Amino acid sequence: MLPFHQAVENEFSEVNKLIVSQLHSDVGLVENIGHYIIDAGGKRLRPVVVLLSALANGYQGVDHLKMAAVIEFIHTATLLHDDVVDVASLRRGRQTANAQWGNAPSVLVGDFLYSRAFQMLVEIEHMPIMSVMANATNVISEGEVQQMANAGNPDISEEIYRQVIYRKTAKLFEAAAQVGACLAGKNQDAMIAYGKHLGLAFQIADDVLDYQGDIEVTGKNIGSDLAEGKMTLPLIFARDNAGSEHADLIRKAIVGKTADDFGTILQVVNTSGGLSYSRQQAAKEVELAKHALVGMPDGEYKHVLLDLAEFSISRVS
Repeated sequence: MLPFHQAVENEFSEVNKLIVSQLHSDVGLVENIGHYIIDAGGKRLRPVVVLLSALANGYQGVDHLKMAAVIEFIHTATLLHDDVVDVASLRRGRQTANAQWGNAPSVLVGDFLYSRAFQMLVEIEHMPIMSVMANATNVISEGEVQQMANAGNPDISEEIYRQVIYRKTAKLFEAAAQVGACLAGKNQDAMIAYGKHLGLAFQIADDVLDYQGDIEVTGKNIGSDLAEGKMTLPLIFARDNAGSEHADLIRKAIVGKTADDFGTILQVVNTSGGLSYSRQQAAKEVELAKHALVGMPDGEYKHVLLDLAEFSISRVS
């Protein structure tokens, strides 16, 4: 168990029990696929952010447990949909749900998880939080569509890349941090900034791993972003700084959505400074996340939030 899990060990255990109970359905396939992806593991950083945000701001109730489960269900739904769109075959070290059961069941169970999340939200009876989550899911959906539309386009700028990862990834981290503070009734602006920059750092680090990672660590196929035609930050920097011949090689791979030249492109990304630049940008986001908490009173949970920000890029440090 990681330190940030230990800090909320009892709450985290209750959230896991709640997730399992809320997966119940009279339709067996729903439960089978739901349990398959939930049981695959993962660090469940987003629900941990909900718990830590609420506790760091002095929340004394129990609704943060249900909100943590809501956030995890929404995240899991996006994973199911993502893997169908990306035609992915591996996640967290094993077959994706779509590889196991097919696309249609995966999409429909993702829809079930979305709807179950909003059923749980209604039970909390907190309109400002419902507004936060409704907005977040809409922004996330826009990000997914934008990323799909950008696939195969070798001219994506860093600005557009950041826009996509904010919508697709950072927005849910932002919402997780905000709803914890919302329950406590304080420090929402600080927690919004923290969650946003934490999510950006996490996604940039994840994109670095596609060019330096180990399948045993990442749980997904290395080079998959290139094969899906995604211009991520390491590749954007390499395209702009590696010379015309190498830039053309990158463009050809992105347009063709092929990883046939992955070995050569990996070398280009390394020698051009694409990986080091991306690590630097992830580290800057971590510092911005930590700075967002400066005005909050010191305490155990604040320090765990600071440590969590550092952890978000530890995989590529």
